[in-house]
Amino acid sequence: MSAAPGKVAAVTGGSAGIGKAICEDLLAQGYEVVSLARRKAEIDHPKLHSIEVDLSDRAATGEAVQELVERFSPTTIVHNAGVIRAALLPEVKLDDLDALVDLHLGCAIQLVQGSLPAMRAQRFGRVVLLSSRAALGLATRTSYSATKAGMLGMARTWALELAADGITVNVVAPGPIRTDMFYDVVEAGSEKERALAASVPVKRLGESADVARAVRFFADADNSFVTGQVLYVCGGTSVGSLAL
Repeated sequence: MSAAPGKVAAVTGGSAGIGKAICEDLLAQGYEVVSLARRKAEIDHPKLHSIEVDLSDRAATGEAVQELVERFSPTTIVHNAGVIRAALLPEVKLDDLDALVDLHLGCAIQLVQGSLPAMRAQRFGRVVLLSSRAALGLATRTSYSATKAGMLGMARTWALELAADGITVNVVAPGPIRTDMFYDVVEAGSEKERALAASVPVKRLGESADVARAVRFFADADNSFVTGQVLYVCGGTSVGSLAL
């Protein structure tokens, strides 16, 4: 690859929403970027590459990771791909839990395991996992919250294991962000959307670019003294409030 060490990034779910914004932001910072998603990333940039893969399929993910490391040797991994599978507790399906474990946790493990040799060889690596404010708890999110919370423990463990190799591991946990996935749950322009925005302490919903800027901070080669941390990009919704 022609890119400098630390300037090759792999982004899961890079074809839409937050993932696409992350890809665009990293490209603007001079990274070579590889999107891994079910669809090709529709970004017109000479340093953008796409690997089409269903990341909920463990075998397919393994093949994609092999292609990724052989062709690009990324030293920055941003695991953004995710799905919700909303259900109240009586309707929770264990198959949904299994699927989210594979996507949110298993896929991250496969990506980082595959990329570790290149990171260790360069004594540099950046891993950023996209969790969610829902890791703190949210009705209808049993499987989603459990697996997104699992990312926090996993990141803290990896941060300890990999620090001596020059590899940092951090988490960005978005709150309500205006994406297609958000509008699958909340109708655009609805009273529910307006009420939700009003309930956020900063009085607005988040944008994908808000999250991309947080990812950029953790990915930056200069930020080598920050690892094992969680940054909530949530407009204050992770803090909580009490109306008196």
